[in-house]
Amino acid sequence: MPVPAMKESDVDVLVIGAGPAGLMCAQGLARAGVNVRIVDKRPGKVAAGQADGIQPRTIEVLQVGICSYGLAERLLKEGNQMHMAAFYDPSPEGGIHRTGRTPDINAPTARFPFEVTLHQGAIESIFLDCLRSMGHEVERPVVPESLEISDNRDALKDPQARAVKVVLKHVDAPEGKDTEVVHAKYVVGADGAHSWVRKQLGFAMEGEQTGTAPASLSDGPADYVWGVVDMIPDTDFPDIRNRCAIHSNNGSCMVIPREGDVVRLYIQLTDEDVRDVTTGRVDTQKCSAEKLLEVAKKSFHPYRIKAKGDILWWTIYIIGQRVASKFSAHERVFIAGDACHTHSPKAGQGMNASMNDTHNLIWKLTHVLRGWADISLLKTYELERRKYAQDLIAFDKEFASLFSKKPKSEENPDGVTQEEFVEAFRTFGGFTSGIGIHYAPSTIVDAAHQASASKLIIGQRVLPQTVIRAADARPYELQDLLPADTRFKLLVFTGDIGAPEQKRKVDELAKHLERKESFLGRFGEQKNDVFDVFAVCLSRKEDVVYTDVPEVFRPHWSKVLLDDVDTTGKVGAGVYEKFGIGSEGAIVVVRPDGYVGIVAPLDDVSVLESYFAGFFAKS
Repeated sequence: MPVPAMKESDVDVLVIGAGPAGLMCAQGLARAGVNVRIVDKRPGKVAAGQADGIQPRTIEVLQVGICSYGLAERLLKEGNQMHMAAFYDPSPEGGIHRTGRTPDINAPTARFPFEVTLHQGAIESIFLDCLRSMGHEVERPVVPESLEISDNRDALKDPQARAVKVVLKHVDAPEGKDTEVVHAKYVVGADGAHSWVRKQLGFAMEGEQTGTAPASLSDGPADYVWGVVDMIPDTDFPDIRNRCAIHSNNGSCMVIPREGDVVRLYIQLTDEDVRDVTTGRVDTQKCSAEKLLEVAKKSFHPYRIKAKGDILWWTIYIIGQRVASKFSAHERVFIAGDACHTHSPKAGQGMNASMNDTHNLIWKLTHVLRGWADISLLKTYELERRKYAQDLIAFDKEFASLFSKKPKSEENPDGVTQEEFVEAFRTFGGFTSGIGIHYAPSTIVDAAHQASASKLIIGQRVLPQTVIRAADARPYELQDLLPADTRFKLLVFTGDIGAPEQKRKVDELAKHLERKESFLGRFGEQKNDVFDVFAVCLSRKEDVVYTDVPEVFRPHWSKVLLDDVDTTGKVGAGVYEKFGIGSEGAIVVVRPDGYVGIVAPLDDVSVLESYFAGFFAKS
């Protein structure tokens, strides 16, 4: 009998791996109308444990992300909010005592000044339901068997060429129908720390060799071996519902309150706890959930703690920090999340960094696939996210080292003091919250005219601020008006258009942008798909006539905003001051991922023309 032909299919983007990074990527691309598929080797989503912390910037992303307004609301409803952190040190009387409390997040501009904790399976469910609502499902269990990138230079330069071939094995399909050849324009490998995609590309993981490898395979020092336990606690510890950093003479412990009554404990382990005396290697078989809890009880003394019912989940891990040598191959195959960076979990960065990797990539792939941007735009993914990953690794090494050290004492003069730890906790607040992420200058980050909006840092996310809609005086959070819908947001801070000279400047700018040759006009009827334009006026709600704003800056009646208070006088006003914009006005370009790409004076539109010419596709 003839051998049946192997099934072949075409797709714009194939996402391999359905953890948080892959799910973020797939739902964002699907929402943008991209032809996308997502496959995973697991038969189902994570059931328990794994990552669990969502930081303030990630909440912002989910609030105004490409799936639009549903994800953060559900996260906030289902998850636990951490507002306070407590610190414990050895007590002179023995055991531990509390030495201080501080807000959990030290990020003054955070819109959501707290961390949300919810187990990874529940977070994945939010994305899965979102995908399902758009008619997409994760295909599982599906195992990739081979990956081949075309060596044809013309094909690699053509953004619409299906230059990547991936062979997939559908594990549950009948023999003879279980193999498929997928021809993809782009592939995103979000398949975890042991990434198959990364290995196919030959990218090395640079840094600590321990990484996230199974503990039984490591020769790492036991000081950096930690256990994790999820349980409902029975305890008299007074800060069990706060994030806690406990330094005891027995070792360190971190408390992370979770959804419902669940609490996660990170427990520092010793040689005696985990090392095989014969081989000298860390041995997972020496550990159990009960053993981890026994170690924790010593660190909590004089407080008691035990599990109420069964322990829900547990594991051990070895702290290690590594980053991939490259994040993309020929701007055709990309890796994201744990596939390209690994670090310790106690600062709560893994899942957040992973989702923000693909949040960065979604709009870039979409613009290239739609023919709006040159394929060179995709180079900025590695430029931005690898630099962030390297900064994250440097931070994580310092933070993990501080947390793993013994407390300073007469017997341990080189230990960490509580003051050192608390100061580091506060200093790193902008980084751990995600609020301080700052992308370096590139074709899509131009800080030449930073002075035009001196407090709105180019390369960082746009700051939250309440503005008033001119047409009906309704207050709005500015971030909510700038969703990650793949459009560039053009915020024209007009100044007071009631002043004749200022009105003249605004009208001149409008005339230029209405020209077919301008960066806005060149897209013709498509311009509203590429740009979302707002006017932000320095005017009082009682005085403004929103129709005085040129039509190009008010494509809809809702697009004229005011720097004024609402009718109660309680919210709004101050956006010009907060952004560092003077009465002369400015133009602020917010990228589709919510980061400020460039600002410019009202009377120098050539700055914007050069900016967009740097990465938009040639007409």
